Amino acid sequence: MTPTSPGRQVAMRRLRLLAAVLVSLCALLGAVRLVVPATAGPDGEPPGVERQLAFLRQALDDGAGDEAQAVFPEGHFFLHVLYGLSRVELGLRAPADERSTALREARWALRQLDSPAGRAPFSPELTPPYGVFHRGWSNWLRGGVLSLQPAGHRDAAEVRRFARDSAALGAAFDASSSPYLEAYPGQAWPVDSTVAVASLRLHDRLLPDRFGPTVRRWLRESRERLDPRTGLLPHRADPVTGEPAEVARGTSQSLIQRFLVDIDPAFAAGQYSRFRDLYLTTPLGLAPAVREYPDGTDGPADVDSGPLPLGVSLSASVVTIGAAQVHGDARLAGALAGVSELAGVPVGTPWTKRYAFGLLPVGDAFLAWSKTARPWVAQMPSPPPTAVPAWWRVPLLSLLALFGTLPWLPALTRRLRRRDA
Repeated sequence: MTPTSPGRQVAMRRLRLLAAVLVSLCALLGAVRLVVPATAGPDGEPPGVERQLAFLRQALDDGAGDEAQAVFPEGHFFLHVLYGLSRVELGLRAPADERSTALREARWALRQLDSPAGRAPFSPELTPPYGVFHRGWSNWLRGGVLSLQPAGHRDAAEVRRFARDSAALGAAFDASSSPYLEAYPGQAWPVDSTVAVASLRLHDRLLPDRFGPTVRRWLRESRERLDPRTGLLPHRADPVTGEPAEVARGTSQSLIQRFLVDIDPAFAAGQYSRFRDLYLTTPLGLAPAVREYPDGTDGPADVDSGPLPLGVSLSASVVTIGAAQVHGDARLAGALAGVSELAGVPVGTPWTKRYAFGLLPVGDAFLAWSKTARPWVAQMPSPPPTAVPAWWRVPLLSLLALFGTLPWLPALTRRLRRRDA
């Protein structure tokens, strides 16, 4: 065996030292990301969201919507609607005379939803045309655009379109034997109707009351068709009868809990408490996350949930940040956002911020929208009993400390041995 030259030994020691320093710096950076607040509640501007939206606009201009559409059926739509909604959320935090950027960008996003590409996955033969998913989310964003404008200065054409689309939704709910309208032919997901009904409540806040009876009927019939295993709105329902067809799941529940508070705060509070009890988990005892299936149940992953390591849905965990925030559950929102800062590997510049190296912009869109969550119709509810301990960071910080220390243990061991010799 050829002995290693002194020069090579020095080079190897320097490489090991450099690797140890880099590992320790990564652990320190992870600890900082975990400790620094990643949310700012319903009134403050979450750190980094403005730069996230700058990245998203660039990505959308470069065709990210078409790329997302190739991954899942609503990719183009979701990227644009979440970008527009996040712009509205930031605009609502600003004085009325400083909302021009938010208004311009939200209107741009709304036009993309009405474009051929925005409507392509949906059927014009449904009631209402293009289905409850397209009409409900579009109507919610349209109401957000009007919310950015003072009552006496709203664009008349936008007001008329909002009233007309709301009327079409209301008529569809009134004529349906099910509280859950079709999003695609022969397919109904309660979450889509929840968004649409929330948009009717938003109509009645912005314009003269019109849909109170429709909303009350929807609530009554939804309560009669809860998932028997969880007591929550089901993930999927029979499009004719509205009877549950699939157990409640984290990906849809996290969205339902975001919107239900604006429909009926009392009903929403009970549903949110039940959701936390059944879906909030702490995998390996490290940090809070959200399961895709209720505790004690497992099921397959799909394009909505993504991979399910230890039963956890990363997408549901991100969207639950917003659900927790609109329910006043600041600790859970902050904990889930803190974990996303650690696990999402954000890359920032003075102008942009992106997660997972910007490889999946729709993830950035959901995260920006979740961090800016606030009720649009209801008053901010009183905080629920906390479900996350104040020391939730300790296990992850301990793991990061161990990770940052390990590369130095061999050198420390050798030094102790030399001292004892």
